[in-house]
Amino acid sequence: MRPVPRPARTSLTVLALLAAVCALLVAGAGPALAHAGLSGSDPADSTVLKEAPRHVTLTFTESVTFSEDSLRVLSPENRRVNPAPAQYADGKSNTARVQLSDELPQGTYTVAWRVVSADGHPISGAFVFSVGKPSETAAVVPDGSLDDSAVGRLYAFFRYLAYSGLALLVGAAAFVAVCLPGAGGERPVRRLLAAGWAVLVVSTAALLLLRGPYETGGPPTSVFDLSQLGRTVVGRPGAALVVRLVLLAAAAVLLGRYAVRLRGPDDGAEPRDLGRRVRRVGVALALGLAFTWAAAEHASAGIQVPLAVPVAVLHLVAMGVWLGGLVTLVIVLRSRGAAGRTVPADAVARFSTMAFAAVAVLVGTGVYQSWRQVGSWEALTTTSYGRTLLVKVAVVVVVLWVASFSRRWTARLLHEAAPAAGTRTVPEPERVKVTVGAPDAPGGGEVRGAVGPPSPEAGADQRAHQRGLRRTVAVEAALGVVVLAVSTVLTGTQPSRAAGESAAAAVAAAQEPQAKVATVPFDMGKAGHQGAVQITLAPGRVGENTVEAVVFSADGGLATVPELRLTLTQEALGIGPIDAKLKNQKGFWAVYDLQLPMPGEWTLDITVRTSEIDQVTVRGSVHIAPLPRRPAA
Repeated sequence: MRPVPRPARTSLTVLALLAAVCALLVAGAGPALAHAGLSGSDPADSTVLKEAPRHVTLTFTESVTFSEDSLRVLSPENRRVNPAPAQYADGKSNTARVQLSDELPQGTYTVAWRVVSADGHPISGAFVFSVGKPSETAAVVPDGSLDDSAVGRLYAFFRYLAYSGLALLVGAAAFVAVCLPGAGGERPVRRLLAAGWAVLVVSTAALLLLRGPYETGGPPTSVFDLSQLGRTVVGRPGAALVVRLVLLAAAAVLLGRYAVRLRGPDDGAEPRDLGRRVRRVGVALALGLAFTWAAAEHASAGIQVPLAVPVAVLHLVAMGVWLGGLVTLVIVLRSRGAAGRTVPADAVARFSTMAFAAVAVLVGTGVYQSWRQVGSWEALTTTSYGRTLLVKVAVVVVVLWVASFSRRWTARLLHEAAPAAGTRTVPEPERVKVTVGAPDAPGGGEVRGAVGPPSPEAGADQRAHQRGLRRTVAVEAALGVVVLAVSTVLTGTQPSRAAGESAAAAVAAAQEPQAKVATVPFDMGKAGHQGAVQITLAPGRVGENTVEAVVFSADGGLATVPELRLTLTQEALGIGPIDAKLKNQKGFWAVYDLQLPMPGEWTLDITVRTSEIDQVTVRGSVHIAPLPRRPAA
């Protein structure tokens, strides 16, 4: 086989350089925000507690996963005081809880956390609470962006390469299968198929190795930690990457088995049809590869997941067919043009039809994804996701404008290739045209013109039209690479809908009191002596609460009593009475794990025994709030 023509190699080099530049821009872009957000914590940020809590609980806006070091509580001396790793609180997947050591001394404690949201992006943060009174602390936690690190930049780079590899593999295969089977035998196209497959394999393997340190914030050297890799492959993002590698192995078998059917002019043989079965298997593999993205990224979390996942799959496949097909067409036009050959006009027409259908799917699925992720017109200009989406839309509009010129060149090629009226095409290698007169004319049926190849003028026009098509398609492909880069940035940016609802949840949590207090007067057993018992429930929401009870004497000072009992009843729903089981804490009464199952108005029945013979039961009420609404992302 002859070597790749120099213009084709130049085109490949230019595209590779452009892809590398865009990849570096992606790797150096701003921080990739995640999908989830912290909606609340117990203890709350900056609170001062009388007694040390038994555990720390975080609540997020969506389900999260975590590792052994995802939640750390650090003492003022920077010593870890949670001996066991985090667990879900009451089995709720949007929570993380750690048990604390006994007898924590007074001072300020730092809670540092790093979890992975449902769409596969890690998030982190830190806050403080104090026991007794605030103090200086030696605890230090990272405050930089998760992606502003070596692992974060490498992960973004290989994520972009994975999208590029998918586009090249799917687009080149679609071009060969639908538009021009003979192109499969040409060395530049075979190299393009091999390059797409290899780039996707290498980037997927790199993402699988980097996934562990990307989630945990470890150094790049931790990619060689086999135990960490084992934890990665059982998680959803890691499992999706493993499935992608398996599908790529199947794709390699398919390409190798049917390579003989792709032989073309380079091999001196007529190309054979791939067959319906091969096409079906190829479509299934393309859909499966796209599913490994959709099942572990934005589409897998938020609203309408059963619809969002297949829409995302179609969006990715259409992107590959369009962008990868454009690159393949550029390569074919370049290589054949350098050899003095042209691309059949009907092949260009088939690609034009296929690309138009792919762009239509891209627009339809893109509109749905934009509505799902943005949520409002205002968010287009006020959020990072919205502004990035506007950039993508602007580039796509320019691409469609350039594509209109490509369609004009395609129409001219079809016009040049169309047989003139009263002619028929003889299936000879030279593709000669024979003009035949009308049957009833003198000498009807005889050849009236000379038989031979197309005129030099017609051939020159066709080559000129293909040169014009080659230029506009190359511009389309270059702009398509930019669209791919912007799309990669979008996959790492917190969707506008999630950002707005996370902010709303944080504001609501900040505005809502961190505790509910009920003060109930009672008769202390002596004439004119009216005391009061103050019941404090923190955080005063459904779920686990800390209850502290203090008794005040008639003069407002603290009073000690030999016994204090508290029961809670939800009369509207017939729940209770629930015994709080208060314990004497030498000055006040408390319990730290009271479970309240429902929101609403709860009745407090408080029994105070002030002496061996004096006892009184009084009644109060407190409103228990529901858990913060988990926003639909």
